[in-house]
Amino acid sequence: MKQLFLVMLLTIATSAIYAGDATAGKNKSMICSTCHGTEGISIAPNWPNLAGQHESYLKKQISEFKAEKRIDQSMAPMVANLSDEDIADLAAYYASLENKPAAVKEQFVALGQEIYTRGAEGVTACTACHGPQGNGLAAAGFPAVTGQKVDYAIKQLKDFRDGTRSNDLNGMMRDVAKSMTDEQIEAVANYVSGLH
Repeated sequence: MKQLFLVMLLTIATSAIYAGDATAGKNKSMICSTCHGTEGISIAPNWPNLAGQHESYLKKQISEFKAEKRIDQSMAPMVANLSDEDIADLAAYYASLENKPAAVKEQFVALGQEIYTRGAEGVTACTACHGPQGNGLAAAGFPAVTGQKVDYAIKQLKDFRDGTRSNDLNGMMRDVAKSMTDEQIEAVANYVSGLH
């Protein structure tokens, strides 16, 4: 019991030490804006939107890129010299921005909505973790998916499916994605891009 209390106390203390400052994060985000846009909306379809993402999720992802627990050749040099304070500030800044969902192409609505809200054979409904509007659940570490770039979402689902990406909580996304067909992945990725 004492050990659990100490772990909780250290977690709270560490979080307080590295509480992000959105203003400082904005000042540090210049290099990030090259790919992720000045307002956290990516300039390319294969790079993620960061605007409105949960601060805790962003901190985890940036930290895991730095620790090489999540691999991306374009991110590695960007995060190599970031301090914990830099990571916290950047996460606070991008979390403070407004997400901007896109319009969903009509051909993806029915299947995308079906899988997102009800699931499919071997595929848990996305709403279970990401919520009805795709806002995720910060306390559980589940990211917001609403308004995400379609190509980026497709790549992440396929990477989870084939195990290329493995930094998901308890393998949950890998378990879901391994049963998804390319058609289902494309439909869900398109559906969440406009979910709000």
